[in-house]
Amino acid sequence: MRADDAPVVAAYRNDPAVNHFQDWDLPYTEATFLERFALNPGFDTIPEGRWVNLALELQEPAGATVIGDLACHLQDGGNVAELGYTLRTEYQGKGYASEAAGALVDHLMATTEVHRFEASLDPENVPSMRVLEAIGMTMESLSRQSYPLRGRWDDDLRYSMLRDDRVAWLARPTTPPEQLELVEITSDDAHLWARLATHYSQRRLVSPMEKSFRDALFPEPYNGVPVTPWLRGVIADGERVAFVMVAAATPHHPEPYLWRLLVDRMHQRRGIGSMVLQRLREQFE
Repeated sequence: MRADDAPVVAAYRNDPAVNHFQDWDLPYTEATFLERFALNPGFDTIPEGRWVNLALELQEPAGATVIGDLACHLQDGGNVAELGYTLRTEYQGKGYASEAAGALVDHLMATTEVHRFEASLDPENVPSMRVLEAIGMTMESLSRQSYPLRGRWDDDLRYSMLRDDRVAWLARPTTPPEQLELVEITSDDAHLWARLATHYSQRRLVSPMEKSFRDALFPEPYNGVPVTPWLRGVIADGERVAFVMVAAATPHHPEPYLWRLLVDRMHQRRGIGSMVLQRLREQFE
């Protein structure tokens, strides 16, 4: 960062929409920025043992614009990196934080011996979860009332990723599969299907596999009669990628409906959900 970034940094760090989940003291002044800046002399790489902030600049027609900053802390001899990020309100939701965080992770993997990446966030901060999930990180733990923030104790949600996790994330398939099958789930392979999982931020919307299996075993009543589950695993190009469950048509429930659809986090955005829905349409027409 540069000293002349002080006005724009102070402005967005005092924005309630930006600082709601952050822990810096308020108000955040230009003098505060300059004091911190003075502790960070020029460097060619991320130094160990202290937090460093890196400016995020967007190249626009009028010139470079500071849209936020990344924070990085190397610890444990430089083998563990903790990440953070802050973006101006008008630049949020456009993928800039994920792009920058991913670039920093890849830079550290190429230039250091870091083997583990961590991040801490408020359990209500779903947009931040999506940033971390977009670069391959997963939820690791929740510590209750363990984080002091402006006179109160907050819960602390921890995300993490190993070096090998990032490699696997970058190597995951991202194009539509050539072949897709709906197959029966048996007692021999049910434990393998149970490993399918969404991103943590999606659990508000998609039931985990254990709940779907439980509901299939003990189906909920509808109009006083339990529904009849029809469930299948989804294999794409020879790999388990998704799970689907339909409430089948019966004399009591003549209209089938989609009950569950889960696409594993490693296979989302490939068009698999749409392909499954098309297969269901063919199956139940």
